[in-house]
Amino acid sequence: MSVFYFVRHAKAGSRSHWRGDDRLRPIGKKGVKQAEALIDIFKPFKISAIYSSPYLRCVQTVEPLASDRGLEVQEAPALAEGRGLRGAFEFMGDPKLDDVVLSTHGDVVWELVEDLVRRRLIKPGEGGYEKGSTWVVEVRDGKPVRALFIPAP
Repeated sequence: MSVFYFVRHAKAGSRSHWRGDDRLRPIGKKGVKQAEALIDIFKPFKISAIYSSPYLRCVQTVEPLASDRGLEVQEAPALAEGRGLRGAFEFMGDPKLDDVVLSTHGDVVWELVEDLVRRRLIKPGEGGYEKGSTWVVEVRDGKPVRALFIPAP
């Protein structure tokens, strides 16, 4: 059994107000607080690695946690916006990975929730996908078998 922690990036500045490359849009003041709060939220959990979408807001979301645990944030294009759940399943299918944080985007988390509902691991409307929230997903043989939602701080 392996465990993966899907973290939706913390609150970032408004997409419509951002003038530059969206991949460089940072988290805002609330997002910084959410990112720092992940340190306490993850206290009871073992973490062996932290992977993130290369988008700045995803990296910034898990940097405080990585720093607290003495880990590097490893950028993974498979977790980027628009890549869908396929990239996440690459991680879940790797038998060498366990206790891994995956920092990603709302569209990926939305697909994850839909998949968990389809598998009848959660009921429709259970949990969510708001910015800064986490899904703890237990995986056996590359497939989700249990899920727990942790609301955003």
